[in-house]
Amino acid sequence: MRVLVTALAGHGHLFPLVTAAWALRAAGHEVLFATGGDMGAVARTGLPSYDVAPGLDMRSLVGGNAGEAFRSSTQGRPFTLDRENLRDHPAFRLFNGLAEAMVDGLVGLARDWKPDVVLYESMHVVALLAADAVGAKTVSHAIGIAQNKQVLGLFAGMQADIFKRYGVEEIPDPDVHLDVAPRSVQPEQDGWPMRYVPFNGGGQLPGWLTATRPGRPRIAVTLGTVAPMMTGIGPVARIAVLAEKIDAEFVVALGNADTSSLGELPDNVRLAGYVPLGPLLATSAAVIHHGGAGTTLTALDAGVPQIIVPQGADGPFNAAAVAAAGSGLNVTDEELDAQLVERLLTEESLRDAAGRIRAEMHAMPSPSSVAERLTKNFGGQIS
Repeated sequence: MRVLVTALAGHGHLFPLVTAAWALRAAGHEVLFATGGDMGAVARTGLPSYDVAPGLDMRSLVGGNAGEAFRSSTQGRPFTLDRENLRDHPAFRLFNGLAEAMVDGLVGLARDWKPDVVLYESMHVVALLAADAVGAKTVSHAIGIAQNKQVLGLFAGMQADIFKRYGVEEIPDPDVHLDVAPRSVQPEQDGWPMRYVPFNGGGQLPGWLTATRPGRPRIAVTLGTVAPMMTGIGPVARIAVLAEKIDAEFVVALGNADTSSLGELPDNVRLAGYVPLGPLLATSAAVIHHGGAGTTLTALDAGVPQIIVPQGADGPFNAAAVAAAGSGLNVTDEELDAQLVERLLTEESLRDAAGRIRAEMHAMPSPSSVAERLTKNFGGQIS
């Protein structure tokens, strides 16, 4: 089979699809990644890719106010599931603008490459038009906890005008939806369950990470790849101040973000730049982060307690779900203090819940077994 995999350009949207894409490739199928604009993230997947919207700039789609779109769930306009209010919401303007910018190139690629299956990030619903153009089967792939049927249906409905432009009056459902959220954090299952196997990109690991575990607890700190650009590194500044009060090693992984505003740091704070999150969490006792979908699920997969300080997008959903499941704390920037961090290291109930959810995730069907099921379901022949 030929499988076209498509998502928005960005680590948080692309990376969750990589293990499923590689499972299909390892099964012998031909796989092509399609996204638009910044191709840096997809280049790190090791899979061939195609740019369907060269020069696409996410910030330009919301009138230079991408920060508002990102923060709106927590610090700006509230995100609701009301369709009328959502149409003018900055977050919707961003997603709809991305869909408009990518759809023509995506459909054109499908007509040229002729995939048998289109596997797409669940909120990137215009992929259904690419599949419709060539009669391909469709697989929707959730990338986090918040991508349930209600939210996905709402975002799909908001893009009805794009579908009508292509002569499609009613937005179809995908043939298959892959749900990567364990039931502990999303009780209602949507579609086929699949274990979330983290892919955080490759990279050379530093010696301090591959050596034996540190002598004192290690706490990973990250804000993902988007939040530092949109909302700054405020939570990390608070951690830098309180770290010297805590007997732990803090590893701050902020990629290329500007950390000069942090000033002189305590001896127990290590600025690590970019470090693949999976290996970092494997040696960590806890993690403090912004609530991004991939970061949240990677932390759940690692079985470590979390403090989530939501910075926008789906962060509030993820933080609330983790807190309700008992494996983490959901706090605001102002509430983040030394006492809360100490709880991460000493509260057994948090660690027990984190371990239970990890075991639950590891018992879900693997991407390779799901790839085999997709092949059988679609009658695919190894290409």
